[in-house]
Amino acid sequence: MSEHPEPEFPPPDDDARVVRPNFITEVIDADLEAGRHRTVVTRFPPEPNGYLHIGHAMAIMLNLGLADDYRGHANLRFDDTNPITEDPKFVAAMKADIAWLGFEWDNLHHASDYFETLYGLALRLIEQGDAYVDSLSEEEIRDYRGTVTEPGQPSPYRNRTVTENLALFEGMRKGDFGEGEHVLRARIDMAARNMIMRDPLLYRIRHTPHYRTGSEWHIYPMYDFAHPLSDAIEGVTHSLCTLEFENNREFYDWLVERLFDEPRPHQYEFARLNLEYLITSKRKLIQLVEGGYVSGWDDPRMPTLAGLRRRGVTPEALRDLVDRTGVTKTNARNDYALLEYAIRDDLNSRAPRVMAVIDPLKVTITNLPNGSAKMLDAPYWPHDVPKDGSRPLPFSGSLWIERADFSEAPPEGWRRLSPGGSVRLRHAYVITCDEVITGDDDRVVELRCRYHPDSRGELPAGLAVSGVIHWLSAPQAVPAEFRLYERLFSEPVPGAGGKPFLEDLNLESLLQKRGFVEPSVVNDPSDTRYQFERHGYFWRDARDSTREGPVFNRIVTLRDSWGKAARTSKAGPTKNAARVDEAQPQTEEKPDLVADLTAAQRPLFERYRGLGVARDEAALIAGDSELTTFFDEVLSAHDDPVAVANWVVNDLRRELKGRALSDLPFDVGAFARLIALADDGTISTRAAKEVFEAMVAGEGDPDGIVAARGLKQVSDAGALEPLIAKVLGDNPDKVAAFRGGKTGLLGFFVGQAMRETRGAANPQLVRELLERALG
Repeated sequence: MSEHPEPEFPPPDDDARVVRPNFITEVIDADLEAGRHRTVVTRFPPEPNGYLHIGHAMAIMLNLGLADDYRGHANLRFDDTNPITEDPKFVAAMKADIAWLGFEWDNLHHASDYFETLYGLALRLIEQGDAYVDSLSEEEIRDYRGTVTEPGQPSPYRNRTVTENLALFEGMRKGDFGEGEHVLRARIDMAARNMIMRDPLLYRIRHTPHYRTGSEWHIYPMYDFAHPLSDAIEGVTHSLCTLEFENNREFYDWLVERLFDEPRPHQYEFARLNLEYLITSKRKLIQLVEGGYVSGWDDPRMPTLAGLRRRGVTPEALRDLVDRTGVTKTNARNDYALLEYAIRDDLNSRAPRVMAVIDPLKVTITNLPNGSAKMLDAPYWPHDVPKDGSRPLPFSGSLWIERADFSEAPPEGWRRLSPGGSVRLRHAYVITCDEVITGDDDRVVELRCRYHPDSRGELPAGLAVSGVIHWLSAPQAVPAEFRLYERLFSEPVPGAGGKPFLEDLNLESLLQKRGFVEPSVVNDPSDTRYQFERHGYFWRDARDSTREGPVFNRIVTLRDSWGKAARTSKAGPTKNAARVDEAQPQTEEKPDLVADLTAAQRPLFERYRGLGVARDEAALIAGDSELTTFFDEVLSAHDDPVAVANWVVNDLRRELKGRALSDLPFDVGAFARLIALADDGTISTRAAKEVFEAMVAGEGDPDGIVAARGLKQVSDAGALEPLIAKVLGDNPDKVAAFRGGKTGLLGFFVGQAMRETRGAANPQLVRELLERALG
């Protein structure tokens, strides 16, 4: 148990709390008042098999923050009981993330520190008659467990004697048996309503070296065994976990009650932090990383703390987000805009305002002598931010403005530059456009304008402006790359309805632009976050930037989609900030599919991984002999392992529903042909799904279905150009708005064109033709 001193506790000062009062603090207050505990001991216990994500921010803040509030002790413990998936690089990354978030731990532990102790506790359970060695296979254990409506059946090995169990368990430790030959199980109740209590597994054989203990152990404790006992060993008083573990609490209590005296740890569950348009399942995050859909665990689109940090989000913004969502007992999926609001609210007072031009259009000032320049002084901060500071802003005869700030044929109400019109340059002079220069393709390449030398203050009599635009002096502007990040997924709940979550990836989650930024940023500290006026909040990507070629990540846009109604105080969110999502139950990480493979299946898994197949998909195929045969046969007909694996795992398995593959009304050749049609662009992904459904329904071969339904993808520019012209002709107002700067309408035009062809057009070609037609 813990050797920490146990001081008397005054109640925490509400004004100095890290964690606002909630149902957990009420429990702690009651425990302290009743004398059940004198020292509050909490722990944050991640498994080092990936990076921490935004959902962990709440768990970190609760466990480490509550210990701070109550002057207790907080442990950081790595629950490293699975040597197959864990890695010291994840340990280092997690430590860095916790420190960046602004928290410290009092003690550092690993579950592997307790392997000998846990082994001894397992021996005690055997000696007490509470555990036995089972020799059923994994499939047999699953079959014997029963269902939610039918009780399980006892294993034929359940009544082994204590002497037999001790001998077998010692042999398991020594490595005398192969993986899967034996497991250690708790002896509880095979008819229990809570299926977790139907003799759960405690230890399994793994002949895999551990990153800390090497090859010393051939058996490793299951998480549900090691976790509560590690809590008890460390003297944890309040074991805080998310609601997915509510059913596990009964087993948690069963273990600690049989092996530890009071005071014992008790488990309390809270709702995890969930946001729309994000996933926090490590299994799915690993798919994104290993599948190359993102650049790594710290890709700025990822919901990992490392990704958010690289994007430019501050720890203060995340702590504010957790504070706003609150600690509750009800699962909810919060609007992504709440995160964006917390980020903007934090950056508004810390990010100086500067100018950047992301889509540059050249402007020549005709009445300023060639080569001459003026040095203006511009404020860093707007009038509503009480901070001082200014920066030099050069003005010369050659400028850059945003292409979207000019229109040759401005719509009604246009507030920017147009032929013959005048605008004010931000912090500078008024200019009037006298001449428009176009290139061979009729695209505007240069504007020739006059500036009004006496217009920097009040406007001269008779001079009117239509608006204010930002700009840069071209000779001094610094070339830069701008990475415009959006939400990684296009749907609020990725993968809803059972479809593969990867189908909901937002293909425009990253747009890269080349433009310019004002020279004042060159000498700023590298961690400075800016508001690039009209573009959003940005900061320099430390990994990819150089002094001569900075790269700026957009942290968040300026638009406040959360709205004024949601501008809540620190007292908590409005009732619209979150909604209960009963249709989407929140689950913890799914079982490790690779860990469950047999020794005979493991070489197949390694072969498929060598072909580039994602980890979980390779495990699913290798673990099912029927799928293995089918996959290999399809691969011999269509040599694209990744595509074939995706179809086999995500589509074929869903349609089997307990049937044998031989019962399906198509053969290997037809299935391979379908994948080939989708791969070479003959049909779109959506059309391929339709063809597959028709094949399952017995409507024939894929080529015949494509022909009968007219699903062949149109990739002929000549055939699509009249349709593009029709879409633009039918929507003149939206065309004018797009050319006036509302570039988000491109998605509307693509949708209209795809609707006209019933989804048959090649969407990438449609987009390219629209961009060309819209200029």
